Amino acid sequence: MTSALSLRLNALGLLALTLVLALAFADQLLFGDLPCPLCLLQRAGFVAAALGLVLNLTCGVRPSHYGLMILGAVFGGLISLRQVALHVVPGSGSYGSAFLELHFYTWALVVFTLIVAGSAIMLLFDRQFAPAAAPGSTRRPLLATLALAAFAAVVALNALSTLAECGVGLCPDNPTTYELLQGAKLGAGPVK
Repeated sequence: MTSALSLRLNALGLLALTLVLALAFADQLLFGDLPCPLCLLQRAGFVAAALGLVLNLTCGVRPSHYGLMILGAVFGGLISLRQVALHVVPGSGSYGSAFLELHFYTWALVVFTLIVAGSAIMLLFDRQFAPAAAPGSTRRPLLATLALAAFAAVVALNALSTLAECGVGLCPDNPTTYELLQGAKLGAGPVK
């Protein structure tokens, strides 16, 4: 596998993880399905895994960047496995809505498993780690630039919504409202 192909695959992987985060964020906004603390930790796991891709696209492809992806995916996978275990017993209920008959935390476990497998497979191709002909002589492909911009935007929006949901304290176990926005009422008198 050439380094150019590796960069394209990394950019596509980053777009895929950005889509995962964007879909979770869209579900939150469109259906009022606020993420629980475990859901927020799973999103952090996706961000950590995606940072390996970001580093590959910005600093060059390195095995350590794939290692970061694996660590982020293992962290997120353990969190999602915990949440699946909480709801696997019949009658224990579930959290959030389902997509294609599986809840988002179950899909998260599937995606984290795919990240670990995909990263391990990418590590098998040594040619991608060969240094470029002349450092700094190659421009970043447009696909990589778009993936980086989309990822930055989705992460920023998720961070802002997490701050609005949890405030500066601990997030509620079963969130029903945005804590920071709860007291903010336009045109209201002084708060007593």
